[in-house]
Amino acid sequence: MGQNIAIIGATGAVGQELLKILEERGFPASNVKLCASPRSVGKRINLWGEELIVEPTQKESFQGVDIAFISVSADISRELAPYALDAGAIVIDDSSAFRMENHVPLVVPEINGDDLLSHQGVISIPNCSTTQMVMALYPLHVANPILRVVVDTYQAVSGTGLSAMNELSLQSQSILNGENTSAEVYPHQIGFNVFPQVETFLPNGYTKEEWKMLEETRKIMHSPDMGVSATCVRVPVYVGHSEALHVEFSHPMVPEEARRLLDEFPGVTVLDEPGGNSYPTPWSISGSDDIFVGRIRKDVSCNNGLAFWIVGDNLRKGAALNAYQIASELISRDMLRG
Repeated sequence: MGQNIAIIGATGAVGQELLKILEERGFPASNVKLCASPRSVGKRINLWGEELIVEPTQKESFQGVDIAFISVSADISRELAPYALDAGAIVIDDSSAFRMENHVPLVVPEINGDDLLSHQGVISIPNCSTTQMVMALYPLHVANPILRVVVDTYQAVSGTGLSAMNELSLQSQSILNGENTSAEVYPHQIGFNVFPQVETFLPNGYTKEEWKMLEETRKIMHSPDMGVSATCVRVPVYVGHSEALHVEFSHPMVPEEARRLLDEFPGVTVLDEPGGNSYPTPWSISGSDDIFVGRIRKDVSCNNGLAFWIVGDNLRKGAALNAYQIASELISRDMLRG
């Protein structure tokens, strides 16, 4: 017997990717309800050969639903999640609304799937930049505990949503035509530009995105003392976040051992042949499920350090695929509330 599911934010970038994944992997759904904001109500979306009509998101949207995938802003998630819980659904939430609440598991199934056992109806998906980083850190951390991580991210505009993707297209076209541009989604022009700000700044000088990477990494990896310092940069790329990591371990680790551990870990692919100019790029991995790692080398500034480069599709493993995997874990572990 299949599950009754609702996708809130079904017409957004992550919602659209989730629908692709459900179809590709044959998710056992008896009924799928698609919900979105008023401007998208009435749109028709094809799934498994059936045309579904997007409905308004309201309190009644969760009646009879087993799993509610919510991919909207944090404020709207906080408003909607109680309705889903009251209706008996399990919430898999893609926003930052509940991630750091003690009673809410923050889950990457390959790493801390057992944390699902403590869920009380709401399960959070980590920030996309955090997810791909911990996928690369965890197999190394198990073998050689990590003391400190310095990470610089190069984040695609799809992390903000379809409006940012459209803005990048419009700005790029205007620039190539020699026309002036205007920035609406971001504080600066993103076409042919980069800027070191993802989300708003905190009093300590870090942005919210950078602080998420610290707090979420510690929670997912059960390492409350791990040092994490991030600088998050927005780049004119549509899909695929890239990250440069410098990692300090408890003991020395040679690059060969790191390559082996990473290549053996599910969901990670090593692409590291510098002599052949082979390393992951956002363009080459877009649409892939794995996190790709390359440029693995000794960090010459630190005796116990390694430096490496990781790239992941932020809409897939960074969001929609991770949500799908959490739902699949709940089903396989017979953990649905009904």
